[in-house]
Amino acid sequence: MKHMSLFFAFLQQVDIEEKIKNAPDKGYEIGVFIGAMLPFVVLVALAYLMYRYNKNKNH
Repeated sequence: MKHMSLFFAFLQQVDIEEKIKNAPDKGYEIGVFIGAMLPFVVLVALAYLMYRYNKNKNH
């Protein structure tokens, strides 16, 4: 399973680098970067909220 996630991460990285290389302007590059990071930020925030909810629930 770990190998599969590394494979998809590698494919995503290549795609992002290609988009940035062919970007028409700086704003597009920033948008691609934010779009690539947003899923990870959302997952971290969700994990934190779940942790905080369960921590407060047990006390």
